[in-house]
Order: sequence, then structure tokens, then C-alpha cells
Amino acid sequence: MSVRLSTARWAVATALLLTGTVPGIASAKTTTGTAASAACRTAPGSVTAGGDHTRTIVTATSPPTVTPTPVYTDIYPDGQVRLSGSLENDPDITGTGGRFSGYVVMGSTMYGSGYLLTEDGEVDRPTIGLSRVGGGWGDATFFDSTTYAKYGDPLVFTSKYSLRSNGTLTRWDDRSGTVWGNKQTATGFAAVKTMALISQTPTYDTFLANTRGGALYTIRIPRTSPMKPIVKLVRSSTWQGFEAMVIEKCGIYGTLLLGIDKDTGSGYLYAVGHANGTATVIKGLGKVPATFADPVYFRHVLRPGDNQMLFGE
Repeated sequence: MSVRLSTARWAVATALLLTGTVPGIASAKTTTGTAASAACRTAPGSVTAGGDHTRTIVTATSPPTVTPTPVYTDIYPDGQVRLSGSLENDPDITGTGGRFSGYVVMGSTMYGSGYLLTEDGEVDRPTIGLSRVGGGWGDATFFDSTTYAKYGDPLVFTSKYSLRSNGTLTRWDDRSGTVWGNKQTATGFAAVKTMALISQTPTYDTFLANTRGGALYTIRIPRTSPMKPIVKLVRSSTWQGFEAMVIEKCGIYGTLLLGIDKDTGSGYLYAVGHANGTATVIKGLGKVPATFADPVYFRHVLRPGDNQMLFGE
């Protein structure tokens, strides 16, 4: 009974994904005052082999459509970046065209990374900078930062997550007053291939993770200490092909998931319902008409005001 009800609700939500009438999606007012909303979108970014930053807008039309955006060239040395967390974009820096900032791993070293744009939208070259965080990241297979805040209120807290090749999942948060404070670890995740944030509340972060064997899981991580992740199976097979996943909130009842297969340069778009174990509804929206062959992919996050809350369970 509950699965049928969930499916019925998600059929409506999927229709809203494609028509663009989901509450909370950016819309434009017509001259008559009615809303003309666009379909839901996700904006995967990448670091190219040449050290450039790219951003592609993928829209959940049927079939999916792609809108390219400017490429910001020569941000990093060629071939050096192997991991990137989400890239934050703050467009409201006075006298500039905005600021990009995040964390990257080059070799075995973590760096804070950032640069400004000019008011003409070009990279302000003298502002490109790297700040060394520390070494010991040579076996890291995943990294990302998450931020939770209630819109309109001050920032609540940020967390950073890494996954090591030996299956150790680590979290740091800033509640102790330092950016890399309150370190917590959990083991047993060696089978995980990649992860992406799918939901947040004040009490937990939840990631969607695929394994090398093809399974798809949610990993809910309560903010309590010690860290004790809660793992639930979503699908048992067919998800092993994705080396990267980018997830974006879409309306009230769902998220967009872009799965990237770097071996074939392909991207596939999915509408994902409320995370509920194997009862989670996942609808394929089709292959994205673009090539995804860059070595590193990440999610763009608009700051300030985006709490990265994709869909609360």
C-alpha cells in the first residue's frame, strides 16, 4: 500500500519536474503577473585535464537539454587536480562579478581554492589562489563540504566529509570554533565508489552512494558523537558505472540526480523521490546530450542562502 501511494505521489512530482511548476524553482514573471517557470535544473561543474573550470546546465526536459556556460581557463596547473569538493559561488561581492571558492586535492595535498570574476565576467587573474590545508590525502577517493543554515538566519554549521580507499569515512565540523574541528570516523565503506549529498536536516546529513558491485545506498550520518552512519539499500544492482554523481533539489518531493560515467563520457539524468530504502522511486529521464570526459566533477553551490538541503527524509 505504501509503495503504491509513493508511486502515485511521485508520478505527479515527475510531471512537475518536466513542466517546471514545482514550488521553489526559479521563475520569471510575465507582464500579466503570472509565473512562467523553468523546468528543474542541475549544474555539474568540472576540472578539466588542462586545469580549467567548466559548468554545464542540465535541464529536466524530456529528453534532457544542455546549456553551456563560460569556461574559466587555467585555474590550476595542468593535470594536477584529482578531487574537488562543491564549488561555492557568491555573486554579491561588491565591485566584482562574484567569487568562487572550494577545496581541491592535488596529489596528496588538500588546498583551499578561490578566485574572483571581474564585472565583465572574466577571471580576475591576480586573485587566483591556493591555500595549503595539509598533506595525507593521497588515498582519499571522495571529498565534499556541506553547509546547513535556515534561509534568512545566520549560518548554523558546516561539515566536511572524506572517504579513504580503505573504507574510512571521516567528518569534521566547525561547531568547536575551528574549520577542521571535532573529527569523527567510521569504517566499513571500502566498497563505495562515489557519493553525493541528497538531504539535510538540523540533525543529520544523508548521502547517496554507489558501490563497485552496482548497489545504491543511502548513508545517513547523524550529527551526534561518536559518528554512527545508518546505511539503507536503495537498489541492489546496475549502478556501478558512475564515477561521479551530482544531485540538486527539485521542488518539495524530489531531487535530480545526474550520474556520470567517465569511461564512456556519458551522463544520465534521474528523478529521485523521497529516500525510503528499496521503496525509493527512481525514474530515468534519459541520456544527457553532452560529453562528460573530464577527470573531476563537482556540484556548484550558490552562496549565501543555499543550505544545500536537497530533500529531508
